[in-house]
Parts: sequence; structure tokens; C-alpha cells
Amino acid sequence: MEKEKIIEKLLARFKECPSQEFTVRELAEGLKMNDGVSFKFVVQAIAQMEHDKQITLNQNGAFTLAQDNSLPKFTGIFHANDRGFGFVTVDPEQPDFFINPTQTLSALNGDEVEVEMLTPGDEASGKRPDGKVVSIVEHNLTQVVGSFFVDSDATYPTGILGEIHLKDKKLAAYRFLLEDNGLHPVEGEVVLADITSYPDPHVPGILKGVAVKVIGNVNDPGIDILQIVYQHKIPSEFPEEVMEQVARIPDHVTEEEMKGRRDIRDQQLVTIDAIESKDLDDAVTAWKLPNGNYHLGVHIADVSHYVTPGTPLDDEAFSRGTSVYLTDRVIPMLPAKLSNGICSLNPKVDRLALSCDMEITPEGEIIAHEIYPSVIKTTERMTYIAINKILESHDEKTMERYKNLVPMFETMGELHKILLKMRKRRGAIEFEENEAKIIVDEKGHAIDIELRERGTSERMVESFMLAANETVAAHFNKANVPFLYRIHETPKEEKIKRFFELLSAIGVEVTGSTHDITPKMLQNILKKVAGRPEEAVVSVMLLRSMQQAKYSPEPLGHFGIAATDYTHFTSPIRRYPDLMVHRMAHYYAEHGLSEDSQAVFRDELPEVATHCSQMERRAIDAERDTDAMKKAEYMADHVGEEFDAMVSSVTKFGMFVELDNTVEGLIHISEIGDDYYVFVEKHMALVGRNKHKTYRIGQPVRVKLLDVNVEQKEINFKLLDLDKAPTSDLLEGVDLPELTPRRQGNRDNRRHGKDDRKRGGKRSGFDKKKDYKKGNKPYYKSGRNNNKRRK
Repeated sequence: MEKEKIIEKLLARFKECPSQEFTVRELAEGLKMNDGVSFKFVVQAIAQMEHDKQITLNQNGAFTLAQDNSLPKFTGIFHANDRGFGFVTVDPEQPDFFINPTQTLSALNGDEVEVEMLTPGDEASGKRPDGKVVSIVEHNLTQVVGSFFVDSDATYPTGILGEIHLKDKKLAAYRFLLEDNGLHPVEGEVVLADITSYPDPHVPGILKGVAVKVIGNVNDPGIDILQIVYQHKIPSEFPEEVMEQVARIPDHVTEEEMKGRRDIRDQQLVTIDAIESKDLDDAVTAWKLPNGNYHLGVHIADVSHYVTPGTPLDDEAFSRGTSVYLTDRVIPMLPAKLSNGICSLNPKVDRLALSCDMEITPEGEIIAHEIYPSVIKTTERMTYIAINKILESHDEKTMERYKNLVPMFETMGELHKILLKMRKRRGAIEFEENEAKIIVDEKGHAIDIELRERGTSERMVESFMLAANETVAAHFNKANVPFLYRIHETPKEEKIKRFFELLSAIGVEVTGSTHDITPKMLQNILKKVAGRPEEAVVSVMLLRSMQQAKYSPEPLGHFGIAATDYTHFTSPIRRYPDLMVHRMAHYYAEHGLSEDSQAVFRDELPEVATHCSQMERRAIDAERDTDAMKKAEYMADHVGEEFDAMVSSVTKFGMFVELDNTVEGLIHISEIGDDYYVFVEKHMALVGRNKHKTYRIGQPVRVKLLDVNVEQKEINFKLLDLDKAPTSDLLEGVDLPELTPRRQGNRDNRRHGKDDRKRGGKRSGFDKKKDYKKGNKPYYKSGRNNNKRRK
């Protein structure tokens, strides 16, 4: 039979069942052409049809009729899930497309893709639109990092040295074959590799590439964090031309540099930071004015004096966007000579600053301000601990040591209370989420987790920085000139609606409409749960219902702190947006507010805002990955131990619990063995079908640590004291599914990861991704928003 005839018959078959998938063997059998010679002709015809885009090959190796070109197509970013499916973000203001595992076209996380809408979404029910990736516009992932190994059981094609063990969960389903036309690492070396070949529907599970750099060995101290740094494409070294420019910067302030600046070296100025801080970029002072108002001075290191536009140093700072803080190290935005040296407001040395003086009434209203370049000399390098000893415990020894400064600190404490009261009055939301500090030994191994306590001093400095940031933003917004703002938009209605539903499920009454949400409404919710067991969970749920704060050239306000105008002015050593704000403040002061002056920044600000928001997101992701890994590493030393915990979220596959030290892990439903449990979504609860025992958010439980997978950052618990669980009638009126034998699986295989292919690294515990359905965390546990430390 001629190829054209075969194609015609095959096309007719596809059109009869336009949504059905066919394997090559099924198509050949349908044509009765499954013998050796005829089968080859069918294969050739199918290849021609695929080339002509009449049919498409999916990841199961089956073919379907190509979708009609009239279906709407969109371009967006693909977000992979480690269970195979994904989402495509086309418009941040609209719901993402859901992409079935068979419709991803082997797209990788972060790829820019073209997606075809298969079914529209339903706003009323919250259903997302379904889509299909039809082309990959641009790959986001160009390099991988991992340890090199050779699988003794594998037969590699010619030109393949071995494999790279990929630790990224979103790449866990892929093998990375290392080609021999790059560096030739030895087994156990951690390498950076360029990708030369991506997965496709013909070879869906394989990436290929060449090694371009050996980073270290898997046994080197700190190599685990270094892998995360490379994985997130965070540069850890400064280019030679940057260091050459830095070498020419003097290590002291010259007389020439002081010209044109206000000399306020006679003022009592102090820095207040953590003991371990080295980049001291803000100094403060305060005193009571004769009219009963307060003077607050916030003086920020004038980094823009040293980092000038169009230089290698500025280009590198812009590229990095922010400093990154990872457990036992800092990857700075600026070289140490600047960040810890000439730009750091170290005590009793001259420094250049950009100052913001404010006059504040006893009601917290800022009625006057001035922004100006200055020369300062800080009196003391204070710590949070010392200030807390003065203002909270009134420690005699500490107060004696700083007796000349104590009156100023007491005035600062008064002013902080005034500003805090003002912010609460207008509706600012104060989140009380616990933060953890992970302690590591000299080899980088996690040995303890401590809770960071925010005392009066930490909150006081935050109050002063918020006041300065608002004042600077309002100043330039009123001037109506191009400027860079820090914005936090009103939460999306569907997320607040979901948040209210969750509150109702845990017994918290809510008043008000989701159509017109205000910060004050949400502030009142936190007041309602203050002191209750579920307070921490509600705070987290609310935090993750918020939109992400970001940078913008538009003054859209900051919802979380209920501020009309807000920017980032106070940390130019570690944040490029603050550096940019300083640069604009200087420029407008020196050149005026003419149209020519405004044109200098107008065109570049959208790019600066977008890039800096992306770099902040990169830093947050790297910090979160490092914390999760180190928490898992710490818990791996405590397998078999029992802990008190609290249920932090509930899903159909189990529940997540959080320990007092902020470690979170999963109790899979198979580990609650005393009943058949039903997920009641309306109440966010797991309820026993027979005994009606109930588990819901905020409930205290006792757990035993089963196992830990450090590489996958997974922690698994078993529920104890099952007889202490309360009962409920939440199953009344619920249509229960017909009972089927629970899919426990082979416990030994689950626990020990049967058939796990050698990957060159240790495994701990079972591979839940393969061995049972794990599912996603609910949106409020996904960690997609982290606005707390980055207001």
C-alpha cells in the first residue's frame, strides 16, 4: 500500500476518535499491517504525519490527532510539579492553566511555553482552565549542578561518561547523561554542566550535557549549600574587573568627598543590629523637641556615592539584585571592601550618608521631613540584645555601660510605641510567624534549631525604617517624578474567600465582605485568634493569602502595612532598589525636577522593578531550599524520637504537622491506622469513618519521626496517641465513597525505596513521590509568599 493511502486511512481513524490516544502497534493492527515489512511502512507514514503536524506524540509514546489551530493559544511560564503535572502562568492577574502530565511536551520548570487552551476555567467554582503545551519558546534551565557517578548496571551509549545526580525535586524524574566532550570529572565530584540536549516526546526522560566546572567533592563541608547556590544561578564570585574597580575606592572618607554635605558628626547616632551583622547600613537618633513632638533621624549609608552608573560594579550589583543569606554564609551584593568597609557605618569613623530627618507628633503623624546628603560618625555599634536589656529588663550592668545613651534609647522606645500604635490604628497587619535560626557545626552540619525572638529593639528599628521608607516614598510621589516604589497590592478575592472558608472550618467567625477587603478587617481576625492554639496557623494562612510584595514604578501603596506610599530606602548595601532610590534622590536634588531630569529614569524603571523583584524571588527560593535541607538534616539525627506538634494543614492524603522548632513534616494517611479516614474539605478535617475521630488545623498531636530524605527535603511522621483524638459529627450529610481496600502498598518497598536506581548519593527513607500519592500542599502551605522579612 502506498504511503499516501496509509496516511489517508490513519487520518480517518484519528478523526473518528479525535481525543483517543493510539500506539504505533494499535494503529498497525487496525490496518492489519502488523507484520514485519508492512509495519515499517506504517511507522514511516506516522513519522510523516507527525512531521506535517497532523498528529502529535505525547509523553506516553502514543499519538493523538493534532488540535485544531483555531483553539486559542497563549505564551507563559511553565511551573513544574514533581508529580509530573504543571501550571502555566500567562497573566499574574488570571488563574494559571493546569497542564496534565501527558500534555507538558516535556517542558521543564521555568520554561517559556506556548499553551493551547483545551477547556476554559470556571470562576464560580474556582476551576482552572486546562491547557496543553504545544511548543517550548525558550528553555529557562541551561545548566545543572550535581554529583557525577557511573551506574555499574547501566550500558551507556558511545560518548557518554556517566550521569549527574540531580537533587532538584522538579528534575527527579529525569536522568542527566554527561557527554565526553567537556571536562571529565571523577566519581563523587560535584560539577556544573551545560545542557546540550533537552527531553522531548521521543526521549522524554533524558537530559544531556557537558561538564564545564568542578565545584568540589560530595564530602566537602558546605558543598550542599554551594550546590543550591549554583542551582539558583546565584553568582558566588565577583568578576575581575569589579574587583579592580573596588581596589581603587579609598578605605576612608576624604575631605573632598565631604564637600556639599551637611556635617552632623556631632549628633549621637547609633547602629542597632544583630551581633553577627557586618554590613551596618542604617544609623538612628531621636530626641524630644521643645513643642512636645519627636525628632527621628534615620541615616543610611550612601552606597550610591561609590557605586556609580555604567561601571562594572554597578552592573554586577544590578545583576545580583540583593544579598543572599544562607544559614552559615552571606553571598553579598557588593564586595566586602564596600559592604563591610567604607559603606558600613562602623563606629567612630567618618562615613557618607543619605539622611532623612522627621518631626513626629505624639499621635505618630509625620508633619515635617528633610532628605539630604550628610557626613556622620556613629557613636556606638549597638546590638539588639543590648538594647533589649536596657528597654525590657533594665539590666544595670548594660545601662551603666551605655549610661550616656540610655536617655536617647528611652526616647526611642517611647517613639516606637507611638509609631506602632499609629500603624495599628490605620490597620497595619502584624504577623507573628516564628522564624528559625539553624545552628551548624564547623563542617556545616545542622546541630540545632533556635527560634528567633523579636524583642522591643527589633521592632523599634523596624518602626523607624518603616517611617523613613514611607516618608521618602511620599516625598517623591508628591513631587510627581519617576520613582521606584515597594508595593503590596490588595489580596485577590478568590484567595481571601478561600482564607475565610478555612477560618470558618476551624471555628473562627468572620465578618465583612471579600469584595471590599481592608487591612483593618484582616487585622481584626488576627486579634480574634491571639492567644489561641491556632494563632500561628491563622497567621501563616493569612500571610500566604496575600499577594507578593514587589517593586514598581507605580505608587500603588502597601496593603500589609496600610501605607499609601512606600519604598525601600534603608538597605542599599544589600538591596539594589534602595541603591536606585538613593541615586534618584541625589540626581533630583542636584539637577532639579525638570522634564529632562525625569527622562533620565522614566524608561529604565520598569526593567529595574521587574528584575529586582525576580532577584528577590530567587534569593527567597534559595534561602527556603537551604533552610528546608538543613532542617531535614537536623531531623535525620532524631529518627525514632517523639515530639509534640500541631496540625498545620489537612489534605486528602494526610496532614502536615509543625513542631515547636518550625520543622514541618507529613503524616501520610497510611500512618493513621485505626480507621478509614475521609477528608472533609469544607471543614478542612480528616474524620474517621467508623470512630469519627477528627483531626483539623491547629489541633495538638503527638508524633514519632519515621524517616527523613535530606536530598528531597522530606520529613515523615507517624501519629501517636490515637485514642486521644476528639470525635465530631462532621461526616453527617457527607456522601461517603464506597469502601475499597486501602492502598497501603508494600511497606518494606515504600520504606526502603525498592528498585531505586543508583544515583551516587545516600538515601534516607522511602521515596513518597514514587511509592504513594503525595499531592501538593494547600496553597497556604506552599510557601509562595514570604513578605514578612521583606516589607
